[in-house]
Amino acid sequence: MKDSVTIPALMAEIGARAKAAAAELAFAPAARKTAALEAAADAIWARRDEIIAANAKDLDYGRDKGLSPAMMDRLMLDETRIRGIADGLRTVAAQTDPVGAVVAEWDMPSGLHIERVRTPLGVIGVIYESRPNVTADAGALCLKAGNAVILRGGSESFHSSTLIHACLVDGLTAAGLPADAIQLVPTRDRAAVSELLTMTDYVDVIVPRGGKGLVGLVQREARVPVFAHLEGIVHIYIDKSADLDKTLKVVMNAKTRRTGICGAAECLLVHEDVVETIGKPVIAALVAAGVDVHAAGALAEVEGTRRATEDDWGQEFLDMVIAAKPVADIDAAIAHIRRYGSNHTDCIMTEDSAAVGRFFERLDSAILMHNASTQFADGGEFGMGAEIGIATGKMHARGPVGAEQLTSFKYLVTGDGTVRG
Repeated sequence: MKDSVTIPALMAEIGARAKAAAAELAFAPAARKTAALEAAADAIWARRDEIIAANAKDLDYGRDKGLSPAMMDRLMLDETRIRGIADGLRTVAAQTDPVGAVVAEWDMPSGLHIERVRTPLGVIGVIYESRPNVTADAGALCLKAGNAVILRGGSESFHSSTLIHACLVDGLTAAGLPADAIQLVPTRDRAAVSELLTMTDYVDVIVPRGGKGLVGLVQREARVPVFAHLEGIVHIYIDKSADLDKTLKVVMNAKTRRTGICGAAECLLVHEDVVETIGKPVIAALVAAGVDVHAAGALAEVEGTRRATEDDWGQEFLDMVIAAKPVADIDAAIAHIRRYGSNHTDCIMTEDSAAVGRFFERLDSAILMHNASTQFADGGEFGMGAEIGIATGKMHARGPVGAEQLTSFKYLVTGDGTVRG
C-alpha cells in the first residue's frame, strides 16, 4: 500500500469494487464458479514451493511475536496441508451450487405461485487470525454462494495469505469472473479492521474467525451484521454409562490431535460414580501424553495433575491444557456447560440413549456430539468441503458455515393477470 493512500480511502475503494463484483456474481453461471475454484486449486498446487517459502517468513514473524506452539501450528503450512487446501477448493467446486435453489414452493387460492429461492448475501467481510488456509476456505465458499468477499487475514499469515489469494485471483481470471470478487486487504494496519466493520454502504455481513479478543472487538465496533464465531469452550461429559475404551480414544483425540483448533476439548466433566473406573484412567492417560491437567475433587488425586481453580472453568486454552472436575449427575454437567460454555461444541460419552436424549434436548450448543471426538466440529468433516467458521449465535447461520449458509432467500411470485380482491 502506498503511504499516500489513507486507510479509509483504501477500504472504500475495496468496498466499491467488491460491491460491483457481487452484482455480477449474483447471476454468474455455476459452471464458471466451479471452473474458477478448480483453476485456483491447480494454481495453489503448482505454486506450493512458493507458498511454503512465503510461510517460512510468516513463521519467523510468529516466532518473533512469541506465538504459542499451538498458534504456530495453526500458522504452519507444509506440502500435506497445501494439498489439503487444494483438495478443499476442489470439494467446494464439486458441490451443488446453492444460488437459485428452490427452498419451498406453493400455490395460493388467489392463483399466485410462490417460490422461495436461495440468493447471495452480497459482500462478505471475513476477519481472521493466523490460519492462512482460511484465505482459501473463505474465498471459495463465498464465491460458490455468489458473494464477493473482502478478506482481512492476521498479520502473522500475511505472506502466505497474499500468495494464496493470488492463486484465487488466477482462478477467477481464468474463468472470466471479476478479479475483485475475492480481495485481500493489502496491509497489516489494524485501522483497516475498524474501517471494514463500519462499511455499511458496501458490506452486508462480517464473519470474524479468531480468539475472544478479535470477536469481542468485532461485536463492539461493528455496524455491519455479524456471524459470531465465538470461543470454542468445548466440554466432554463422561456419563456413568460411558464405555472406558471409547472414552479414552475420544478424549485423547479431542484434546491432543490439534490443540489450537476451536473444536479441541477444554474441559472434562466426569460423573462421580465413574471417577475411579473411568475418570482417573482418562486423566492419567492425558498426563502421560503431556497434557497439563487442572483437576478438581478426586480427579486431582491422579499423579501429575495440578489443583484446578475457579479461573479454569470457561477457559479456551488452545494448548496442551485441560480442566477436569467430577459432577453429581448429568443435570449437574448440563448446568456447568450452560454456565461456562460458549455454545460451540459439547459432547457426551455414554451408552445410555436416555442420557443422550436429555443432553441433546437440554443444551443448545451449535454442535452436540455423542461418543465422537469434538475435533469433528469442522465444515469439511460435515461434508461442506470447507467452512468459513463455526457460528455460535442463533440468527441465520449456525454451526459450520458453508456455502449454503452464506445465502439468504427471496420470493419469486408468479400470477396470470392476478389481482387482489
